[in-house]
Amino acid sequence: MSEGRPTRRTVLAGALGTGVALGAASLLSGCGSAASDDRLRVAFAGGGSRENLDPHVVLNYVDQARAKACFDTLSCWSEDMGAVPRLAESWEVDPTGTRWRIHLRDARFHDGRPLTPDDVLYTFRRIADPATGATAAKLFTTVDLTASRALGPRDVEVVLTAPNFLFPLAWAAPGAEIVPRGTTSFERPVGTGPFRWVSFSPGGPALYSANPDHWGGAPPSRELEFVPVDEEQGRVGALLSGQVAYAFDLRASSAVSLGTDSRAKVLSAPGSASQFLYLRVDRPPFVDPRLREAVRLGLDRQALVRVVLLGKGQVGNDLFGQGAQYYDTAPPQVTRDVEQATALVAQAGATGSRIELQTSTADPIYQAAAGVIAQQLGEIGLQVVPRTLPPDSYYATIRSQGVSSVSSVGSLPLPDYIGRRMVSSATARNFTGYRDPQIDALSAAAVATPNEADRVASYSRAQELIRASSGMLVWAAADMHVGIAADLGGVEVARPNTDRWARFDRARLG
Repeated sequence: MSEGRPTRRTVLAGALGTGVALGAASLLSGCGSAASDDRLRVAFAGGGSRENLDPHVVLNYVDQARAKACFDTLSCWSEDMGAVPRLAESWEVDPTGTRWRIHLRDARFHDGRPLTPDDVLYTFRRIADPATGATAAKLFTTVDLTASRALGPRDVEVVLTAPNFLFPLAWAAPGAEIVPRGTTSFERPVGTGPFRWVSFSPGGPALYSANPDHWGGAPPSRELEFVPVDEEQGRVGALLSGQVAYAFDLRASSAVSLGTDSRAKVLSAPGSASQFLYLRVDRPPFVDPRLREAVRLGLDRQALVRVVLLGKGQVGNDLFGQGAQYYDTAPPQVTRDVEQATALVAQAGATGSRIELQTSTADPIYQAAAGVIAQQLGEIGLQVVPRTLPPDSYYATIRSQGVSSVSSVGSLPLPDYIGRRMVSSATARNFTGYRDPQIDALSAAAVATPNEADRVASYSRAQELIRASSGMLVWAAADMHVGIAADLGGVEVARPNTDRWARFDRARLG
């Protein structure tokens, strides 16, 4: 979820794990090849002590990937960030948008119990419970758990307290996996997923075995092992040495290098992470709209993509979610205008002003981007000074103390992004201090209407307001890269957070 790395390069805005040396050393010291004993080994950055097997608390991409191996969601996100069936075989909604009837797939948990409506209702209750600390909690706050009920052995009626014609998007969110009714511990997790839990130690590897009774068919790999390797170069080295067959979250430079190496292949998902420059609009100096516009016009987005991303991305247009459903393609592409930007800086009385730009090692893109942005804005009269903050406190710091900062957000449906990050009730997730009651009204109207044309219009207007005033400048939509062994099949190019991303139920070596 990833913030989605949330990129976060974690699912939520968060820090990478602390077990770099341990993870890389134990992996490379002779744990066997990626194919030994038909065990598929996959490398992710770890989450250290924050790692867990609770599928409703997925703070890092590795947590999300492990949850997908062991559990299933009712629906999943397609590559354009729409909802498609998974455990929910079909669904329908009444004309009010408040009653959803879900027909469940014929599926069983790893212990043999059949999937039932009670499992779904228990899962929704647990996610919505503040005590859980669930990643997707906000998406389930309108579920009326008293009125919701089972309609039969495989049918459940979910009643909402407010209309939401996009509710199936919530079922697909990271952290919305279905768990057996009554589950209170995940030390030995039981799900309906394609792999069964075998062993796990926080900060160390997690081992799963193939579920021969999975509703989608038995995985071809007998075992699946998640190996923590925090350093990106360690993941690349493990892949090329045959220690792992899959290495997630590689830099553009590694993608370029691996593209010429016969031992590996690169799967690059276009436009998977929106790259932001955040300007605080609720405090000086960017409370002045002239200075915000000066920065917008002072950025050379093409140069940023070329230099920072090595061309592995698309130029941004100050809107989140390129390629996703409801993304507004109507606004003209913003282009650099040094003369006008310089004039706006002067009009704002900010020529020569020193502005701190917060950055971090939480993502390898951040520092490189901050350096290029500082140089570009220096050309319009601003003295921008990058400051590197510790990764474990970076997002909390820029939320509370930031003036300008760099960050990124992984793939999310646009309704999710606006509904959880842009409306006033979600300001804790907003790095610019932007509030606008019009956004609240437009977001509510979009989910409450059954008319798709009206929904498109509401989201277009919301994006227009966000682009004009929020201080959230999207300079690129970066590709995200996965390295795989040359003989690994059954793994597809997919944006993080979508259905086929980090799904190994079809993966086979050789």
